Amino acid sequence: MCGIAGFFAAHGAVPEAGLMAMADALAHRGPDGVHVHVDGPVGLVHTRLAIIDPAGGDQPLFWPRGRVLVANGEIYNDPSVRKDMPAAPFRTGSDCESLLALYDRQGLSFPASLRGMIAFALYDSAEDMLLLGRDPFGIKPLYVVEHADGVAFASEAQALVAGGFVAPSLCADAAGELLNLQFTTGRRTVLDGIRRLLPGEMIMIRKGRIVDSCRQPLPLRSSQPPLETEEEALRALDQSLIDSVTVHQRSDVPYGMFLSGGVDSAVLLALMARLNERPVLAFTAGFPETGVHDERDHARSLAQTVGAEHIELAVTDRDFWDCLPRIVACMDDPATDYAIIPVWLLARAARPYVTVVLSGEGGDELFAGYGRYRAASRPWPFTRTMRRRGLFEGLGGNLGRFPSWRTGYKASEEDAGRTVHDRLLRAQYIDCADWLPNDLLTKLDRCLMAHGMEGRVPFLDPVVAELAARLPRSLKIRGGQGKYILRRWLENALPQAKPFAPKKGFTVPVGEWIAARGQELGALVAKGEMARRVTDPAVVRSLFMASGRRERFAAWSLLFLDLWYRRHIMGQAMDGDVFHVLSSPP
Repeated sequence: MCGIAGFFAAHGAVPEAGLMAMADALAHRGPDGVHVHVDGPVGLVHTRLAIIDPAGGDQPLFWPRGRVLVANGEIYNDPSVRKDMPAAPFRTGSDCESLLALYDRQGLSFPASLRGMIAFALYDSAEDMLLLGRDPFGIKPLYVVEHADGVAFASEAQALVAGGFVAPSLCADAAGELLNLQFTTGRRTVLDGIRRLLPGEMIMIRKGRIVDSCRQPLPLRSSQPPLETEEEALRALDQSLIDSVTVHQRSDVPYGMFLSGGVDSAVLLALMARLNERPVLAFTAGFPETGVHDERDHARSLAQTVGAEHIELAVTDRDFWDCLPRIVACMDDPATDYAIIPVWLLARAARPYVTVVLSGEGGDELFAGYGRYRAASRPWPFTRTMRRRGLFEGLGGNLGRFPSWRTGYKASEEDAGRTVHDRLLRAQYIDCADWLPNDLLTKLDRCLMAHGMEGRVPFLDPVVAELAARLPRSLKIRGGQGKYILRRWLENALPQAKPFAPKKGFTVPVGEWIAARGQELGALVAKGEMARRVTDPAVVRSLFMASGRRERFAAWSLLFLDLWYRRHIMGQAMDGDVFHVLSSPP
């Protein structure tokens, strides 16, 4: 995993100072080397985190006929591509080099042949054309800015600001969406003028202008026959999981996993223990002396069962106050998901041991784990629309004054309605379009890359997605529980995980921690410019003093957004703890 950036000039020279500034802004993503390449109107930046071929895989990668590539991610079918193309002029052992070989053979259709997580920039100088693209699930991020001088792109939105290609400015509608959904949708980001490439999207740039685009569909449908019986499904699931975890473990540097008390990470633990001769390195976070469930005991028991080396992290309120400003600083494309706290802290704790971490994101989305899927897929009139009410609606003041907060989400609902007709699959499709890439995967990317680490998600693999798409509802949901077939597999592979036990739920005690210092926090946040832009100070103070679960989450969201605004709009340094930052002038 790495950082990429670049610029295609519409006229004049490539601003090399801007390229260097973006390289500096992405240095944490690539501590193993920085390279800047200028070829006529195009400049490319690559900051490298060496995972495959550490000695010879530096980028840009070059190919005959003037083709140049920078890429962020991993191509898991690189060995098979090389085997199928023995005459191709490969120069390195980098897995990303297979993109150039596939482009050479297939032209613009090449992304459909990739198996992996990837964001790339491929310049074809003979065609004077730059291609930018993302993998179908949007595991790897990519952002663009288009203006009169050309098109700039980067792995992180903040690098585009650092390079001087856009001024930091708040998109008010996106901020309203963020407050009510906890993430933003589609191409629009909270930083005005910066847009995402959508999952599976590839855009074509000529003469410094975006001239065309195409998009791979979400890989949630299959042309293969359904898996009707449980026995057949379990055999196919076992094969697909072994296949995916095997290729996701391919690395020339140490790797481990994040282990919680849930089904998805227990599945990964069981598979990694089966496939590795050495003990698996597993990392777990817990919250001692709080009112929330601590997963460490269960995770420790599972680790001992399979002989894993288990490293535990106790997260306290002191960690929260001390580290939150730095955590928010890494979330330039924000999501007010409180799970960013343990993920960032786990990454920091794991970095001395491993460079690559496998994580369970995507299991719920592919195998229908969320309760909201069951509610959304009931027959009419019992169907319950997902995210039909915004977090801040009805909480007082003018907090609910963003009437368009659900517009982007509704667009995903309408797209899902045109694409799939099954209610359950439609709910899964909606989450995979926005919630998964713009919350869960953004969180994993930023929190790990802040520490120079690569996160891999074996559930979000075409082989596993193909299998999941063949499952009928009865093998996804049964007895009021989702992920039925995954639980059955785990019951066979690691019964100590107790996959059918009632879910205790994962949460972070941010509400408890905020409530303990609510009066002080409320007064500080109420004075901030961000709070004044969304409501009035009295409402902010009241939310920080309230005891309701919804109000406490709203207070957390306002605290997060205040810190985010200070860092990413006003440029304030995130030095010191929360109270120091909030008390300091921007």
